[in-house]
Amino acid sequence: MAASPGFLALRERILSAARLGAQERVLDIGAGTGLLTLEAARHAAHVSALDVSPAMCGHLARKLAAAGLANTEVVIASATELPFPDGSFDVVLSNYCFHHVSDSEKLLCVAEMMRVLRPGGRLVFGDMMFRLAVASPRDREVISLLVRRILRRGPAGVVRLLRNGARIAAGRWEHPADVEWWSSALRAGGFASVDVRALEHEGGIAIALKPPAGPAGPA
Repeated sequence: MAASPGFLALRERILSAARLGAQERVLDIGAGTGLLTLEAARHAAHVSALDVSPAMCGHLARKLAAAGLANTEVVIASATELPFPDGSFDVVLSNYCFHHVSDSEKLLCVAEMMRVLRPGGRLVFGDMMFRLAVASPRDREVISLLVRRILRRGPAGVVRLLRNGARIAAGRWEHPADVEWWSSALRAGGFASVDVRALEHEGGIAIALKPPAGPAGPA
């Protein structure tokens, strides 16, 4: 899936918006197989790739070593509790990570990303951006698209759809948030120049800045 045209196009949009500099330090949250990390490492001074899965981190570490990308580190940790000092990064990136956590956990992620960014640092991420409640035309369109994709797989798709329905009923499915929720959460978390946009599929992209440090007060 990470090698699909849609995901590769989203990667390019994220990296283009991030405008990585050769001297910058980058954090990739929910790095997975390295869709963002592998490319970001070719443009930035250093990339920390973080994922909660030890197996995924081991796989990514081997990929980075095989690619000869020595300016990287792989870190096993949760996005809700980043193991880095304040102001560690110039840029924070992520792709299709945050829909795996609840809204309250997303708010923890927002606070942690704000903390580890330096003043003036940039946040760019892509994620599922819709709500399962069919309140808006876009939500209904996205859900219909996802259902059609699954049903194209025939009987196996029907089984998967029924399983997903059971998971949703039990509260065990993904937890995507829509564009409006992310816009509000990022602003409430202290980010400036917030720009969150829905894309032509179920996803969206968010861009925001940590405000620069103000002038020092009197001693």
